[in-house]
Amino acid sequence: MIALFAYLKKYFWKYRGRLVLGILFVGLANWFKVWQPQVIGEAFNAVVDITKQYADKGGLAQHPEALNEIGPKVGWFGIQVILLALSMGLFMFFMRQTIIVVSRLIEYDMRKELFAHYEKLDQSFYKRNRTGDLMSRISEDVSKVRMFLGPTILYGLDLVFLFSLTIGAMIRVSPTLTLWSLLPLPFLSFSIYWVSTLMNRRSEKIQQQLSVLTSTAQEVYSGIRVVKSYAQENAMGRWFDEQSENYRAKSLALIRVDAFFFPLMTLMIGTSIVITVYVGGLEVMAGRLLPGHIAEFVIYITMLTWPVTAIGWIASLTQQAAASQKRINEFLKTQPTVTSPENPIVIGDKGFNGNIVFDNVSFVYPDTGIRALENISFSLEKGQKMAIIGRTGSGKTTVADLLVRMYDTTEGRILIDGHDVRQYSLNDVRNRIGYVPQDVFLFSDTVLGNIAFGKSEISKEDAIGFAKGAAIHEDILSLPEGYETVVGERGVTLSGGQKQRVSIARAFAKQPDIILLDDCLSAVDTQTESRILSYLNDALANKTAIIITHRIYGMMKFDKIIVIEDHRIVEEGTHEDLMALGGYYAEMYEKQAVEE
Repeated sequence: MIALFAYLKKYFWKYRGRLVLGILFVGLANWFKVWQPQVIGEAFNAVVDITKQYADKGGLAQHPEALNEIGPKVGWFGIQVILLALSMGLFMFFMRQTIIVVSRLIEYDMRKELFAHYEKLDQSFYKRNRTGDLMSRISEDVSKVRMFLGPTILYGLDLVFLFSLTIGAMIRVSPTLTLWSLLPLPFLSFSIYWVSTLMNRRSEKIQQQLSVLTSTAQEVYSGIRVVKSYAQENAMGRWFDEQSENYRAKSLALIRVDAFFFPLMTLMIGTSIVITVYVGGLEVMAGRLLPGHIAEFVIYITMLTWPVTAIGWIASLTQQAAASQKRINEFLKTQPTVTSPENPIVIGDKGFNGNIVFDNVSFVYPDTGIRALENISFSLEKGQKMAIIGRTGSGKTTVADLLVRMYDTTEGRILIDGHDVRQYSLNDVRNRIGYVPQDVFLFSDTVLGNIAFGKSEISKEDAIGFAKGAAIHEDILSLPEGYETVVGERGVTLSGGQKQRVSIARAFAKQPDIILLDDCLSAVDTQTESRILSYLNDALANKTAIIITHRIYGMMKFDKIIVIEDHRIVEEGTHEDLMALGGYYAEMYEKQAVEE
C-alpha cells in the first residue's frame, strides 16, 4: 500500500511547511485536551478531601461555610477547564486550516496533472479506454485520495498524539490501572487488520464498477438520439439498472464490513471503562489511588472512544484511497508513443513552406494489428493541391492521421520541408496544419468560440470572413443569437452539413501552411459545395492542400490525384492522366456524372 502512495511524495514536499505546522497544531490541540482530565481529577480530589474533613463534624449539611470553601476551588478549576477547552478549540481550527486545506490544494494539483497527462496520450490510448472510466478516475478516484490526504491524515495524527499523551498521563498516575484499562487493545488490533484486508478488496471492486456505471451513462447521454430513434430507452434503462444493482450490492458488502467496526469499538471502550472502575476501586480501597484518579481515567478512556472508533473509519478511507490511487497510477504510468523530440527543429514565424514527401510509408494500427497503408509514396511542392480517392477502409484517413502525427509510421518516413516530421515539435506541426477530420466534433460553446478554437485572438470580423468562405455565414445569422448561439454538446443543435462547415471555418481561421480536408463536404449540397471549393481555389492558392474524398470535384484543379485501394496506391496522376487509364477513377467519374 505504501508503494501506491509513493506518487504523493512530491505533493507532501511541495506543501511541507503547511504540513509541519498542521502536525504542530494537532500536537498542541491534544496537549490541551489531555490536560483537562487532570484538572477535573484534581477538582474531584479537592472536593473529596473537604468532604472528609467535615465528615467527622456532622457533614457538609451542618457546616454551610464549607460551601464557601468548595465554591472558589471548584470555580477556579472550572475556569481552567474552560481556558483549556478554548485553547484546544483554537488549535483544532488551525490544524484544519492547514492539513485540510493542503488536501484540497493537492486535489487541485492532481486533477490538473491528470488532465494534462490525458491530453498528452495518443489516439491508441483513447481507443483502449472508455470515456466514462477516464472521467471516473479524474473525479471520483481523486476525491477518494483527497479524503486520505485530509481527514485520514488529520485524524490519524490526532489518534497518534492523543494516544501517546493520554497513555503517558495514565502511566504517570498508575501503570497497573493503565495496563488493565488498555487490555482490550490487542483484540482491537487484530480486528482492524482483518477488516482492513476485506475493505481493500471490496473498495477496488466498487471503484471499478463505478467506472462501468459512469461509462454506461455517458454513452447513453452521448448517443441519446440513436437510443430514441431505435426505441431502446427501456432496454438501456434495464442495462443501467443492472449495473446500478451491481454497484449497490458491492457497496452494501463494503458497508456491512464497515458497520462492524463501530459496535466493536463501542464494546471495547465499554469493557475498558468497566475494568477501569473495578480495578480502580480496588486500588483506591488499597490506598494506592485517590478517587479523582478513577474519574480522570474514565475521562481518558472516554476521550479515546472517538479516535479508537475512528481507526475503522480511517482504515476504510485508506483502503478506498489505495484502490483509487492504484487506478490513477495505472494511467499516469501510461506513456504516449507519439512524443516531441528532445531538441526539435525550430520552424520559425514563417511556418512551413509546405513541401510534403511520403517515402515508402507503411502503417499497422498498434491496437488491432490491422494494416492500413503499405509502401505509400508521393510528393507535393509548396502550393500544390492533391486529392486522395478510394473506397471506404482503403486507408485514406490514415494518411492525414500520420501527417499530423496522431500516429507514427510503422515503416518509412514522412518529410515536411525536407525534415522528418518526427524531428519537429508536436505542437509546431499541429499548429501549422489545418485539419478537418471526417468525424466532425464541435464543443458545447458558441459558434464564434468553435470557429476561434484554434486561434483564440481572432476577431469577430475575421471569424465572419472565414465563415463566409465556408458558406456557413447565412446559416449562423439565422440562429437565435447568431454567432453567440451555443451549439450544445458535440454541436447537437446544428445539422450535419452545418457542423461540417463550421469545422471548415475553424480550420481556415488557423491560417495554416498545410490544410487537410477529410471527406468534409459529404453532408453539403452541390451549390454549397461549389461555393466552398471556389473559396478553396482562391484562399489556398499558395497553400499546400490534401483533400480526401469519395467524390470528384471537377471545378477544383488538382495538381495530383492518387487512388488508394487495398492500402496501396493503384493510380496516380492528373485528372486527364487517370481518365486516360480507364481504371477506378475513370469509372467513378462517369458514375458521378450520370448521377448529377
